[in-house]
Formats: sequence, structure tokens, C-alpha cells
Amino acid sequence: MSLAPEAPEPVPFVRPSYKDRVSVSQMKEVIKAVLEEKLAGKEYEPLEASKQTRAIVDEIRQRLQEFPQMRYKFMVQAVIGEQRGGGFRMGSRCFWDADTDQFATEQLVTDNLFCVAAAWAVYTY
Repeated sequence: MSLAPEAPEPVPFVRPSYKDRVSVSQMKEVIKAVLEEKLAGKEYEPLEASKQTRAIVDEIRQRLQEFPQMRYKFMVQAVIGEQRGGGFRMGSRCFWDADTDQFATEQLVTDNLFCVAAAWAVYTY
């Protein structure tokens, strides 16, 4: 028979605290920086747009995954098009936990092209 006190049972981890949530402003800064680095001074080339889009998405996702917040899955979408003065709309839908999940979007418009990038940070339980 042991007289040592029993260790308390661990409390189940349910939601991150406020300070452990992903910041939308930090996500926007990352997206904007990547768009400017990858597309500044570039012209729209239809044959290269697919490669550029993939490179932008991969870079944004990689930088977001370096955030110290744990248990977040990042999804990134980007669209590059030729700037001809027309409009462009982009929409999305998903199941959402407003307490933990985040969404950020940024755009870059030059004389020759436009790029819209969106990133979702979804907390995994």
C-alpha cells in the first residue's frame, strides 16, 4: 500500500486559449509578403500562371505552418489572372468553428496581372 498522493488525472484538451489562436493580421502579413515577393514587377504569362500559383500557395502554406500555434491545419487557395479592367469574384463555403478557426485574404493588383490569395486556419480537435 502506497501512501504517496495520486497524481490528478489530466484535463482533456478541448479548445485553445485566446493567446494560442492564429492571428488574422499575421496571416494577412504573410500572404501580402509572399504575393509581393513572387509577383512584384512580373507580367502575366498564361503558360507560367499555373506554376506561379502553385509556388505562391506552397510558400504561403509553408510560412503559415511556421507559426507557433499548434493543432492548426492551413489551406491556401490563389488565383492569378490578366489585368484587363474586368471584375473578379471569389467565394467559398465550409463548416466553421467561429471560436477557433480563422480566415485571411489578400490581393495584389498591378498593371498587368492580379492575384487573390486566401488562407484558412482550421483547428483540429
